[in-house]
Amino acid sequence: MNLVSVSNSVINILPFRYLLFDEAIKISDIAVRVLAGTKNTLFIFFTTLILSLPLGLVIAFLRMSKIKIVSFITKSIISILRGTPLMLQLIVWFYMPYYVFGIKLSVNWRIISIIIGFSINYAAYFAEIYRAGITNIPIGQTEAATILGYSKSQSFFKIILPQMIKRVIPPVTNEIITLIKDTSLAFVLTYTEVFTLAKQVAASKTTIIPLFVAGVFYYIFNGIVAITMDKIEKSFKYFD
Repeated sequence: MNLVSVSNSVINILPFRYLLFDEAIKISDIAVRVLAGTKNTLFIFFTTLILSLPLGLVIAFLRMSKIKIVSFITKSIISILRGTPLMLQLIVWFYMPYYVFGIKLSVNWRIISIIIGFSINYAAYFAEIYRAGITNIPIGQTEAATILGYSKSQSFFKIILPQMIKRVIPPVTNEIITLIKDTSLAFVLTYTEVFTLAKQVAASKTTIIPLFVAGVFYYIFNGIVAITMDKIEKSFKYFD
């Protein structure tokens, strides 16, 4: 191959390399714009988790109450929360103060209503998971604890709760992973999390790449959660 041939090959390759570099810059810019909503997505996720996990335990106790009216009302509320779309619940929580009570909506009410909607919805799911975990523990363990002089609260927190946690980790993990994906429903109230930004960038740039970037973000986040929950589950192996 002579010098002229080499020169022509380089000239032909350079535009292609510049094109690839230009596309890489564009994708990088799109990724940065989409991932700017990561902070808001993480805020919804962690706040919902912090509120819904303990609230679910309270609801589970009410659901298992020996007072029939309390148990019935709690069961009915859980049925409504689990039987209607989360998106619809978010809309109801956002507009209810204005249409029901005539209260003017504040600027901060948008994120507050999102957190309330997510937390109460997921607390209902966690409550049923907790209830199943508690009722599946043999009653003999509670009776043995009573014989040993444990109070009801001591029996629950020292004997029942640790075993219940071990049993419910797999279904709770599934709900947490679902929560990660459900944070995208905040777009219905025009809250700028990852999915909302992905839609906006995709529309402005007329490209599907932002949606792929959002998908990769959710996938990686789900992977991190799955690995973390797996380690937590293994830490409870001593109950086997």
